[in-house]
Amino acid sequence: MSLFNRNNRAFLLLSVFCFLVAFALPSEAGERLNRILETKVLRVGTPGDYRPLAMLENGKYEGFDIDVIGLLAKELGVKVEFVPTTWPKLMEDHFADKFDISLGGITRNVARMVKADFLPPCAPFGKVALIRVDDKFKFTKPEDLNQPGVRVIKNPGGTNEKYVDAHLTKAKVTTHENNAEIPGLIAEGKGDVMITDTYEALVYSKKDSRLFVAFLNNPLTPVAHKGYMLQNDDPDYVRVMKFVWDEIQLRGELKTAEEKWLK
Repeated sequence: MSLFNRNNRAFLLLSVFCFLVAFALPSEAGERLNRILETKVLRVGTPGDYRPLAMLENGKYEGFDIDVIGLLAKELGVKVEFVPTTWPKLMEDHFADKFDISLGGITRNVARMVKADFLPPCAPFGKVALIRVDDKFKFTKPEDLNQPGVRVIKNPGGTNEKYVDAHLTKAKVTTHENNAEIPGLIAEGKGDVMITDTYEALVYSKKDSRLFVAFLNNPLTPVAHKGYMLQNDDPDYVRVMKFVWDEIQLRGELKTAEEKWLK
């Protein structure tokens, strides 16, 4: 055998050996995914004040998003650790790495997407006005909301506040920190309008007969979607989270949660 052939054979054997070793060695996941799988804990941030997606009542979280994150965690083989946050501090806490994923009525939009990542969209909605039944003929056009005598109560930090600040500049606007308390204030006549999303408004109007959802069939904004906001510093983490989302969707578990909470 010539030296050339011997060298070629040696090179081929070395290449095959390296190939086999590469596949035999365990692949390393990203840092965030590794930590989650090793600690068996998925940290979940939520304001916990948005019915019917995520609401903290009597020390327990419940809602559509709560059920779904439980399914995702089960698929990962980990447990959920809820981390309280607020709408004004949501992005601040996200950047402080206080949680791995956040949920509870978070609207998917470009401003958030450029700073984070999202699981696929769910829960399509539009902005509506939660008002008193007695005022349903008073507020029939969007411009009816933007009048000096109209008292609007907003919750700070989210897309509802952004809508109010952009479109209800003539109204008398006040801020109330606890989003879940605003419908009660409207029902009691301490305010006239709460701008919120379709799902939340329907929950409160069904719960309190004094309340009415204006613009339900013709929302104030184009249809948008709620979503689950991910930390984007680990591509492996994002990839695996999207995979487990696909799995529970394909099994029909997302549809079951929708039937329970959103229908």
